[in-house]
Amino acid sequence: MPRRAPNPAQVREELLAVAPWVRDPEAHERPPRPVLAAAVRSSLRTLEHTAPGHSVEVRVPPFGAVQCIEGPRHTRGTPPNVVETDAATWLALALGLLSWDEAAERVSASGHRAAEIARWLPVVDVHQRGEDG
Repeated sequence: MPRRAPNPAQVREELLAVAPWVRDPEAHERPPRPVLAAAVRSSLRTLEHTAPGHSVEVRVPPFGAVQCIEGPRHTRGTPPNVVETDAATWLALALGLLSWDEAAERVSASGHRAAEIARWLPVVDVHQRGEDG
């Protein structure tokens, strides 16, 4: 059974809380681990609900992983389609501060379906409605 859908307002709040650091890590102090964890986990859960399925696994160690995108379900071992990246890169993608193509060197994407997650990014677009984050 899938996890409960995240509250969009809460996801937005958690992502916007880390946006200044994601945008300019040299000018802003790294957020506390619980703040980073909340932003990563809620954005991953949002992806899981907006792109339901089990054919691609998205991993952001050490904070979380979800399966998404319709297709063949994978149940054992390493899935054939995996996206893995660090928290800063994932959050930049989730906020629309970095495109999938721009993140290519910072993301490990294996399998022919891995890049399909780009269709569901950003999770919260900081450029929408002129928000500064």
